[in-house]
Amino acid sequence: MSTDHAYQRLQYLLLQELDQQRWKPGQRLPSIRQLCQQHGLSKATVLHALQRLEASGRIEARSRSGYFVRQNTPAELTPLPLRQAQPPTPAPVNVSELLADIMQRGAAFDLLPRELQQQQSIPGIQILNRSIGRALRQQQGVTHLHYDEPAGYWPLRQQLALRYQNDGCALTAEDLCITSGCQHALFLALKACCNKGDLVAVESPGFYGVLQLLEQLELRVLEIPASPVTGMDLEWLEKAARQWPIRACVVTPAFATPTGSLMPVEQQKKLLQLAEQMDFTLIEDDIYRELGFYSRPSPLKALDQQGRVILCGSFSKTLSRDLRLGWIHAGRWQSQVVRLKLVTQLASSRFVQQGLAAYLEDGHYDRHLRQRCITLQQQSEQLMQELETLWPQGLHFSRPQGGLCLWAEWQQPLDSLQLYHQALQASLVITPGPLFSASGQFGQALRLSFTQPCTGKRYQALQDLRKLINELSGTPASGRFASTTTARQSVRGFCEGSAERRLSGGAGSSHPTAPQD
Repeated sequence: MSTDHAYQRLQYLLLQELDQQRWKPGQRLPSIRQLCQQHGLSKATVLHALQRLEASGRIEARSRSGYFVRQNTPAELTPLPLRQAQPPTPAPVNVSELLADIMQRGAAFDLLPRELQQQQSIPGIQILNRSIGRALRQQQGVTHLHYDEPAGYWPLRQQLALRYQNDGCALTAEDLCITSGCQHALFLALKACCNKGDLVAVESPGFYGVLQLLEQLELRVLEIPASPVTGMDLEWLEKAARQWPIRACVVTPAFATPTGSLMPVEQQKKLLQLAEQMDFTLIEDDIYRELGFYSRPSPLKALDQQGRVILCGSFSKTLSRDLRLGWIHAGRWQSQVVRLKLVTQLASSRFVQQGLAAYLEDGHYDRHLRQRCITLQQQSEQLMQELETLWPQGLHFSRPQGGLCLWAEWQQPLDSLQLYHQALQASLVITPGPLFSASGQFGQALRLSFTQPCTGKRYQALQDLRKLINELSGTPASGRFASTTTARQSVRGFCEGSAERRLSGGAGSSHPTAPQD
């Protein structure tokens, strides 16, 4: 057997031994060196086989410890009740000038987006590029002239379903539809379960892309206060649901933008109970969940027993937004979603789907995620340390356990919209707080990203940003520094008491407003 197939042979042998329970859950497998000696294979071949087993969910890699048998088992698949939904209604598009301007400048996931063009691609992306290129070269005949199945490439859907099963979700490849990104998936979800004029609850602050979709679809929005630690405030959601007829609720349980909040499991259960009690649909934005610094939380969908959750995800934040590839699990609305996709996209790129399917199956994605999460955790610490140094007083910011960004609120007078335009003159791109609210709240806040290391030019950019903020607020540059310990205590109090302050109507309160068009 050639070396090209040796990894498959080893993978099969190890799989047999796992099925025979040679190693118990949580037990360490033989080391790579031991496997090389036992089977007479190279290190690269053994590693390839182990990575494929990891991608299948049977084993897991632990930093500097080796490979271990996974403790959990895939979710048991059970059918969900089906119910007809009302047909969606067409709606006009209306995108704000500010959002369009920010998107043209790189969506402000970096203070210096132009610097990104000069950086080399990371190894995981280089491997993905080769995988997609290989899929393109292997096309034969006139297959490139034919459209694929509207729901998407079957092997890719199988790989995605396997990942979700390993995270506790009862779904199969048949339940998934490939989209052109998470925004497209959210559009399909809202279009399928809502009608013109329906009321949709959202986190506040929350993802501006959702607000734009609601505007496009002529849906009304109800802003629910969100804690920078635990996410959407369920007390306010329940009050709102008893007062107004909420049709759907869009929520990001894991590492939501812009705050990076992580909703606890018990709170997720309460959210599902509330949705069942008040009869509204939950739309889960799952785009950041695999970017946990310390662990990968299970999705809200894993707790869904009634088919109330529409699951939306994408590779845009974990791999590259240039892929333009996401997915949706719509349950009872699945057939409508597939028909809507035919209208809006027809089919997804075959080459990208094939390349991604192979990338996932070979275990490259999990290896990329491990390194990516370590890097993001380090860069988040860098950013928070610099913020504490530059603003030891007067600044509150969240401390996310994953994702790409944090939320910063200044106590001093600040108009972040005015700051945005002044920052552009200094070649800086920021994301002002009002962009994350339909009612223009959070004028003294910014979303700050840690997708890049806070060193060199970016550290200088933060210093320039401080200077601009001081000029706008009339704060002198000196005589305002306190100890770092004091700043940390202030931040801790902000994170622990944010929800309570907003419930009591204190400064910065963001009570749910009346439904808005």
